[in-house]
Amino acid sequence: MSSLVINNYTLKHFNLNAKPIMDEYLHMIEIDLSDYTFAGNYIWLSNSTGFYAIVNETFCLFILSSGVLTMLLPPLGKQEKIYDAIIECFDIMNTHNENKHFSKIEYVHEDILEGFVDYLEEGTEIFEKLKDFVIEKKLVDYIYRTDDLIDLKGNPYKVKRNEINRFRNIYPNHKIEIFEKEKHAKEVIALFNKWVQDRTIHMPKEDAEVFLDGIYFERFAIKRLMNDYDKLDVIGIVIYIDDVLKGFTVGEKISDDTASVIIEKTDFEILGCAQFIFREFTKLLKEMYNSEYINVGDDMGFENLKKVKMSYRPDKLIPKYTIYQK
Repeated sequence: MSSLVINNYTLKHFNLNAKPIMDEYLHMIEIDLSDYTFAGNYIWLSNSTGFYAIVNETFCLFILSSGVLTMLLPPLGKQEKIYDAIIECFDIMNTHNENKHFSKIEYVHEDILEGFVDYLEEGTEIFEKLKDFVIEKKLVDYIYRTDDLIDLKGNPYKVKRNEINRFRNIYPNHKIEIFEKEKHAKEVIALFNKWVQDRTIHMPKEDAEVFLDGIYFERFAIKRLMNDYDKLDVIGIVIYIDDVLKGFTVGEKISDDTASVIIEKTDFEILGCAQFIFREFTKLLKEMYNSEYINVGDDMGFENLKKVKMSYRPDKLIPKYTIYQK
């Protein structure tokens, strides 16, 4: 399916051709959420069908899944154009969906949300539509000061320093390389497959089945990232021990002062590897983009991932909201 026509709007397939268009509208806003990038959406749409349209001079990203049309982000563009576009986008989704309760806009930044609510002033025609919306707080992005992650000063980071020092002592022959698609992609896929196997080997069968259902999407995302790496304005590093790839990570610049980590995987058997590659990558992101902050995304609702991300002492927790209809 290459396009959808709804309410006189043509929703085009979201592929690499959409990158310069989306980037143009992203440059009109300054938002430090990890979701507001082309690469961050493109790789995770591997197993879904993404579409985009220009609505009221804003870039609107839709996803069609199991016949239901929703939005992965709010409309992107100049602030004065966004709020009318939100109303129009709900009309588009409602026209396509069998039930308006399926329609929703996800990953809404609090600045956009506040502006939208303020815009719906009482006494205006558009205010009557406000009572039809439900706004729900979802996950938060974890954002750190770059220098905190590099310096790891003080008692709160003592465990991290010890893990890194232990890694250095046990594996003095480690080496870091900038990721190159032709050189490293196959080894990255092999490491990911080992990572999945290591995670499931001691799991109860029922837990392993649930885990593998979720990891299916991540596998496609990594493959898409490897295939189109050179076209996505991302940067990555890999780590070798005894000439065997034991870790990789990829990130990007998301705003003037913030970079993000899109994905990171390391061999579970190499203690301290995750902490070491994270700090080394933080150094690279600061060097490449002069980033004051590092965004590592949300915790996807997993308590263990939340504990790990909180252990690095985030400087900011930026909430993300979903807009539904009653």
